[in-house]
Amino acid sequence: MSEAENVRKTETVPAWKQAEVDELVDFLKRYDAVGVVGVTGIPSRQLQAMRRELHGKAEVRMSRNTLMARAVEQVDDGLEQLAAEISGEVAFVGTNDNPFGLFKQLEASKTPAPISAGEIAPNDIVIPEGDTGIDPGPFVGELQTVGASARIMEGTIKVTEDSHVLDAGEEVSEDLANVLSEMGIEPKEVGLDLRAVYADGVLFEPDELAIDIDDYRADVQAAASAARNLSVNAAYPTTQTVGTLLAKAAGEAKALGLAAAIENEELVPDLIARADAQLRTLASYIDDEEALPEELRGVEPAAAAEATEDDAQDDEEDSAAEDADADADADADAAEPEDDSDDDGDDAGDGLGAMFG
Repeated sequence: MSEAENVRKTETVPAWKQAEVDELVDFLKRYDAVGVVGVTGIPSRQLQAMRRELHGKAEVRMSRNTLMARAVEQVDDGLEQLAAEISGEVAFVGTNDNPFGLFKQLEASKTPAPISAGEIAPNDIVIPEGDTGIDPGPFVGELQTVGASARIMEGTIKVTEDSHVLDAGEEVSEDLANVLSEMGIEPKEVGLDLRAVYADGVLFEPDELAIDIDDYRADVQAAASAARNLSVNAAYPTTQTVGTLLAKAAGEAKALGLAAAIENEELVPDLIARADAQLRTLASYIDDEEALPEELRGVEPAAAAEATEDDAQDDEEDSAAEDADADADADADAAEPEDDSDDDGDDAGDGLGAMFG
């Protein structure tokens, strides 16, 4: 055969193959994320069940490996990186979810399955303690042969303790496969094993997608809280922190107004309360009650006198900082400086009136 004839024969592609490649290309272009999954050892019935479970979330498409490889190379655009994963029994999986969501869905779709002789144990195999429900007979010897502690008790075969019969990575013998099948023990999981997925210009490996969602969420929340706290301490206003900053500024302004004894409509009740507290404290140090008005005889020092203007300011700042640390999503408009002295306004007026007529 001449070289020209050989090239023509190589370039000739049957119509059905080209049609299949075209369908695969359409599949690859239809989804935001496309991956390759292993389907080795999955019975047809379970594979169909997995497809039904993924319906509406992801789609599985099987074909010949050579046609799948040609399809990813034809699409190019980065998907050709998946060609290295197309070997053995595989299929395409496509989804408009993110790769992490796809991985989680595929892991959730896996189901327990029996293991056959000659297969490699994916995990340690343990025959659990308990009643097998099997009548006395040769099966007790089969259990003992594979390494299980078993005996006949009360008319039935019982496993007397949890029995480790095979290590992960070892080959399953025919005897062990028969025992496990008889007891209904399914030591392996079958499902769509994601080999790689391509999305947003990035090829993700399975170990990159197997993240702990709760830990990840906690890390994000901690980062958001730290960022909010930094914004508040640096007085950098954002949509999330401007309310807290205004509340902090209001508290500092109030503390300054009290320290400077500025007569303001909002501060007058506090100023009067403070003056009354100072008056009562002073009165408590005078031993000669005859020198005091009757209303001030025997009074105790007011608690308000123990707090200074600096303390008031510190309290306001601490309150704002704690609010920033506590919850990054809290509504900062709800943070208002506390006014503990309004209830003392009437009493304060009475005390000053008694002193000065």
